[in-house]
Amino acid sequence: MTERKLKWGIMSTAGIAVSAVIPSIHESLRNETLAIASRSLELAQVVAEQCNIPRAYGSYEELLADPDIDAVYIPLPNHLHKEWTIKSAEAGKHVLCEKPAALDAQEAAEMVDVCRRSGVLFAEGFMYRYHPKHARVRDIIESGEIGTIRSMHGRFTSNNAEDIDNVRYRREMGGGSLYDLGVYPVSAARMYFGSEPVAVTVQGFFSSKHDHVDMMASGLIEFPGSASLTFECGMWAYPSCALEIVGTKGRIKLPYAFGRNDSEDEPQVVIYTDEGKRGENVQVANHFALQVDAFAAAVIDGTPLPYSPEDAIRNTKVIAACLESAKRGEKIRLV
Repeated sequence: MTERKLKWGIMSTAGIAVSAVIPSIHESLRNETLAIASRSLELAQVVAEQCNIPRAYGSYEELLADPDIDAVYIPLPNHLHKEWTIKSAEAGKHVLCEKPAALDAQEAAEMVDVCRRSGVLFAEGFMYRYHPKHARVRDIIESGEIGTIRSMHGRFTSNNAEDIDNVRYRREMGGGSLYDLGVYPVSAARMYFGSEPVAVTVQGFFSSKHDHVDMMASGLIEFPGSASLTFECGMWAYPSCALEIVGTKGRIKLPYAFGRNDSEDEPQVVIYTDEGKRGENVQVANHFALQVDAFAAAVIDGTPLPYSPEDAIRNTKVIAACLESAKRGEKIRLV
């Protein structure tokens, strides 16, 4: 008997969908891409042919009207996430929404509420959390090898500043480095600390060349027990994607914390203690494929996802506070 696969509709021809998510759905065990939609039918047809997708639609409404689609992936510009998540839920489609889920916690809460009332699953697309290297780091922390966690430092930067027309550089579309990249170290700190921040203080560089969005931000996020995350995120800086976790007896570095590292010659996790330094190659894995397989298991088998829809509300609350702190130049308390 052939195992049932979750049938996906892709809402837009965004770069991350074409380069990462659609190939990962093909690679995954329990999913298939049935359709793709764009506001241009011609573009949808071109991408459908390139990506071996059976159906193409010239509007998102047509995609949602397809009765054979079980779930939709939404990689639209940030300001459209709420609208199309709600429309998808009301059409009876499960939703995997690209991060950030929304522009503020109120929007995210409304999205989660409509999905729950509609009886569909909602998840925010933090694919990195599904990579086995993060499970390995949790095991190391729980073993007590590095002691009590005191602080973390996260860095996610890129440099695409010359692409002036990029939607990430449009304020009305929810652009800026905090929404695009800062969400990663914030979500990672919340995941590893297992608690929610109490205050944020952020310095931002707002570029007039890029519609005054934050092209760089550096911040301090305070957690209970005097623990903290310091972080940097930027879209006009030398590329980096790292996380360091500092404990009382050691520290852990993830050189590619939020991305993939398929090289067997470079460790994915590096541990420093009084016993010395060691590197571990956990597993070469496609975290996008693992994410959609977990989503399929949740829809088809009822297996709970490791992160609840409310996690998206909480992460959005922190990011919105970070942006407000950067704009006002002062600490924002969350509790």
